[in-house]
Amino acid sequence: MILSVTLSKPVKNISELLGENYVRVKIKRNVSSSAKREEAYFAEFFTEKQVFHKKFSEESLGEFLGRNAGISFKVCVERTEDSEIQILANKKGKISWIEKKLDKTLPESEKISGFKNIKPSGNLNGGVGDSNRTKNHILPDGIPVPFLVRLGIQTAEGKVIASKYDKFRQINRFLEFVDDILPDVMRIRSERGDDSPIRVVDFGSGKSYLTFAVQYFLTEVRKVACEVFGLDLKRDVIEYCSKLSSELGLKNLNFAVGNISDYSGGKSPDIVVTLHACDTATDYALDYAVKNNVSAILSVPCCQHEINSQLSKSSAPKDSPFEPFLRYGLIKERFAALATDAIRAELLEKSGYKVQILEFIDSENTPKNLLIRAVKSGNRECPLGFESLVSALSLEQTLRKLMGGVRIEN
Repeated sequence: MILSVTLSKPVKNISELLGENYVRVKIKRNVSSSAKREEAYFAEFFTEKQVFHKKFSEESLGEFLGRNAGISFKVCVERTEDSEIQILANKKGKISWIEKKLDKTLPESEKISGFKNIKPSGNLNGGVGDSNRTKNHILPDGIPVPFLVRLGIQTAEGKVIASKYDKFRQINRFLEFVDDILPDVMRIRSERGDDSPIRVVDFGSGKSYLTFAVQYFLTEVRKVACEVFGLDLKRDVIEYCSKLSSELGLKNLNFAVGNISDYSGGKSPDIVVTLHACDTATDYALDYAVKNNVSAILSVPCCQHEINSQLSKSSAPKDSPFEPFLRYGLIKERFAALATDAIRAELLEKSGYKVQILEFIDSENTPKNLLIRAVKSGNRECPLGFESLVSALSLEQTLRKLMGGVRIEN
C-alpha cells in the first residue's frame, strides 16, 4: 500500500499535460477512519505561487501515476510500508525504477537495507502498490558471473552477498554508462576505418571490479571483441588481478604496475576509465586521454585536493570574485572540489568532447558520486591543457582564462 508520493522535475510542457505549470506534487494517504473511498489520498499540486488540492481513490491514484510518473514528472518517489520506489526518466525518456527495501527489524534511522533496480511488468496503470516487478540489472542477481564469484560479490549460486550489494549496484551502474557510450565509440571507430578490438584502459584499477566487469560486459554480453587493460601503483593488487585473470582464462584482460602520470602504453585506447583516481591522478588520466584522441572517457573523480591546497597557501585578495566561497573551511573544500570538476569538464569541451556531469550512484552511498562522461565530437586542441590542474596555476587564474579574461563584477 502506498503511503505517500512525491513527483518533481516537471517536463517543459507540463501545463499542456496537466493544465498548470506545476513544479511538484505531494500526495499522502488519508489516515482518517471516516475518510470515504474516493478520499483515500490527499494531494497538493504546487506552482511557483499557488497550491491546488485534490483527492484520489486508490484506483484513480494508480491511473494518475501511470499517466504521469516518469512522463509528466521526471522524478517520482513512492513510499510504502516496506519500501521506497524511485521512478526516474532520463533526457531520452527512458524510465528506470529503483527500489529501496526497508528492514523492519532495524531502528527507524537504519531501515534502508539495499537497492534493487526494477521495472514494471506490464502497463504502469496496473494500480497502486503493484509489487510484481522484475530486476533490471545488466549483470542480474541470481545468475553466477565468474569474476563476481571469485571477487566475493556473489555466491557460487549467483546470489549477491548482502554486504556487497552496494558494490554490485555500483558495477551495474557503471556498465550502464559503458553501454550508453558504446554506440558512439563504434561510430567513431567506423569513421576511422578501425576494425581492431575495442581497447579500454582503466587507470587506477585497484581491485579491478570495474576492469573485470567491462571485459565481461563487452565480451559476454555485447559480444564485442575487446582488449582491456588495468594500471595501478600497488604491485600486490596487480599481481592478484593478473593471477585471477589467468585462472579465469581471460586472454583479452591484462594488468600492469605503473603510474598514470608517466604512462605511455601501446596503441591508443578507445575508452579511458577512472574510478576514484585520487586527486591529480584523474587529471593525468584525462590529459592522456585528450592527447591520445580517445573516443570516450568515463571518470569518477576523487579527493580533489590540488586546488583546495592552493587556496590554503594564500588567501584570496579582497576584490576576488571568489573570496566569499573561501571564508569557511567546509564551503571552501566543496567549492574547490566542484570548481575542479567544472574546470575538467570545460577543458574537455574545449578539447572537442561533448561532456556531461552525471550522478554516478546515490549520494547517501558515497559523496564521490559525480561522473564525467565525455565523448569525442571534434579535433580541437585544449587551449590550457590538463597540466593547468597539476601545476601551480591558481584556481582564479584558471577560471579567468577559461572565461576569456572576463572579470566577474559585483
